[in-house]
Amino acid sequence: MKQHWTAYLRRWTFIALLAASLPATSLQAQELKAKVIINRSQVSNTKSNVFEALEKAITEFLNERAWTGMKFRENEKIQCSFNITVSTYSETDNSFKATLLVASSRPVYGSAYSSTVWNSNDKDFNFNFQEFDRLEWHPEQIDNNLCAMLAYWAYIIIGMDMDSMAPLGGTTYIQQALDICSNAENLGYAGWKAFDDSKNRFAIANDYLDGAMEPFRQLQYAYYRKGLDHMSEDTEAARSAVAEALQLLKKAHEDKSLSSLPQMFTDFKRDEIVSIFSGKGSSEEREKLYDILFRINPSQNNYWEKLKQ
Repeated sequence: MKQHWTAYLRRWTFIALLAASLPATSLQAQELKAKVIINRSQVSNTKSNVFEALEKAITEFLNERAWTGMKFRENEKIQCSFNITVSTYSETDNSFKATLLVASSRPVYGSAYSSTVWNSNDKDFNFNFQEFDRLEWHPEQIDNNLCAMLAYWAYIIIGMDMDSMAPLGGTTYIQQALDICSNAENLGYAGWKAFDDSKNRFAIANDYLDGAMEPFRQLQYAYYRKGLDHMSEDTEAARSAVAEALQLLKKAHEDKSLSSLPQMFTDFKRDEIVSIFSGKGSSEEREKLYDILFRINPSQNNYWEKLKQ
């Protein structure tokens, strides 16, 4: 496990140093190890062939493509999942209406534990696809909504993973995700339009790169590298580092209160945060964390209350 994680760190540190200057297509790479699941339980009286073809095409599109220009060994790839739930499918025009639950994780040093780096629900995952379609990515001329959405999420996953390994290390790739939003808006599908929804694809990438949200980005490195990755060496110091990192979450929320990113972070980190602090550390520290987390995301108060125990 230590050897695996050390290789992972070395790879991402190198990428972070080169990210600003290295063209994304200069070398061949496969950075993602994505598991794709198509849930078609809501669709009846339809042959399964098109769904099987769709799952295969998406898996190949994500896992066999060069996204950053770096070569990865198999055990260095980013673990992620794309769970697509299809609500309607029309054989007449090959249209799909669906939602996507996308998630990614990274290994934690000195343990067998992987921590979630991103988890969100894309409620407007709508597209057209035929059984024998080939998914091809041409960033200079975006004409396929499915390809655009998959490429967008690939860059978001990679960019956020890089931010967890080096301060602001993922800027180049989050910017590429934002560029996709601008270029895909003319396709006429929901999810790309600026300021249309506080949690759509544009809002996530735009907020993430907003200068007012830099504390949220600094949080990624502080939380993972300064905090979680030292848990096996010095639990108390690592827990204090995580608590300090969450102060950056507070600042991000204060600096841009309309951004959904801090709330989304606490949604998928709630169990992990409670596990780190519940019954541990000082009561004063836990009270401060409770105040921060409740202010950002009161809907999860059943979890935050556990911090007081």
